[in-house]
Amino acid sequence: MASRAFAVKRLPGFATIAMVCFFLLYAPIIALVVYSFNAGSSIALWEGFSWRWYEAAWQNEKVQEATIRSLVIAVCASGFATTLATMAALGTTRTKPYRGLTAIYAAINQPLMVPEIVTGVALLIFFAIIKQATGYHGLSYLIAAHTAFCIPFAYLPIRARLEGMDLTLETAAADLYATPWMTFRKVTLPLLWPGILAGAMLAFVISLDDVVITELVKSAGQDTLPTYMLGQLRRVLTPEMNAISTVLLGISILIVTIFFFLTRKRA
Repeated sequence: MASRAFAVKRLPGFATIAMVCFFLLYAPIIALVVYSFNAGSSIALWEGFSWRWYEAAWQNEKVQEATIRSLVIAVCASGFATTLATMAALGTTRTKPYRGLTAIYAAINQPLMVPEIVTGVALLIFFAIIKQATGYHGLSYLIAAHTAFCIPFAYLPIRARLEGMDLTLETAAADLYATPWMTFRKVTLPLLWPGILAGAMLAFVISLDDVVITELVKSAGQDTLPTYMLGQLRRVLTPEMNAISTVLLGISILIVTIFFFLTRKRA
């Protein structure tokens, strides 16, 4: 009698453990969303359905300022990170293997391997030296910091897209005397576009949700939406934070869903 192939689903207790894990993962999120519609001020006592806290968050000037600042940083950082990641992906996939390629790949993905607090402290020290030398305390430091740690998140889907692309069309363009720039613009870029969009959206979400590095690098009066929420949670906890968190959750789910459809393999 032939033995059946191993399947983790047939292990004793697999279904129970999976259900418990899913419950522990999603129950707090569901509670957060539900209580964002609470009419009362308590985060634990349900007092009826209301849009009160969404309206309060919408009319809160500090929330508006922090949201605009977060969007500006996320758009700029994702744009810069995606541009640099695209060039890095081309440089590591569209060339012959050379000595040091593995080291370059590891350096690009370094922010994924190093604890975020370490990256944040390193950027804090580096930018503090620049601030003391120049006297400049603008938003550019946050944009640069977010760009640095967003590069690997944009690089991975772009590289994956490049590795899955057939070189036939690019080779044909070169045989027809197209310059490298023309080949990239007319052939590679249109085929690579879904990967670039996916990388940009992933970098945008990572930048929008970041707390640790932003908290260490930002100057006075440069709160982003996540750091503003962190500051409020230290003072008073109201369902307004639930409402803001729910909106951020919805934006993240929407972008990740689009990312999934852009990167999944087509039949």
